[in-house]
Amino acid sequence: MNEYQSYESGGIAAGIGFGFVILYLAVIALLIVGMWKVFEKAGKPGWAAIIPIYNIIILLEIVGKPMIWLLWLIIPCVNIVFIIWLYNLVSKSFGKSEGFTVGLVIFPYIFWPILGFGNARYLGPSAAEAQSGFGNNPFNNPNNPFNTPNDPFNKPNDTPPPVV
Repeated sequence: MNEYQSYESGGIAAGIGFGFVILYLAVIALLIVGMWKVFEKAGKPGWAAIIPIYNIIILLEIVGKPMIWLLWLIIPCVNIVFIIWLYNLVSKSFGKSEGFTVGLVIFPYIFWPILGFGNARYLGPSAAEAQSGFGNNPFNNPNNPFNTPNDPFNKPNDTPPPVV
């Protein structure tokens, strides 16, 4: 009778393990479907969500960051900071706040489908302002010490050269 109990408990453990595998695959599928819909909302191909490195490249295009970020996202320990930053830019690109970024970081399997299936609209790359500076002209910053209009050294020379 003792042998049968060990077989029975082994079968129960296998059933529980199989149940966890099915649950894990369902969560991964939910994450992929949510990311697929986010990519489609941003005007990118949805199938890019299932290609491992290509989906990061597409996310960088969605938020407007340069491709050098791919290197930063591959380097260990540095990638943690940059993936949180990338998620923040994704949430900003869809008009969400920093609280939504916290949700994307902690519960991605819940917040990617919310972003994909919810009423959030793609507003454009949120990192565009960081690349071009604030305001219309990035060189017209009053706080820039090298951009003083009264600087005598930056004025063009309007006088003709002396005749010798």
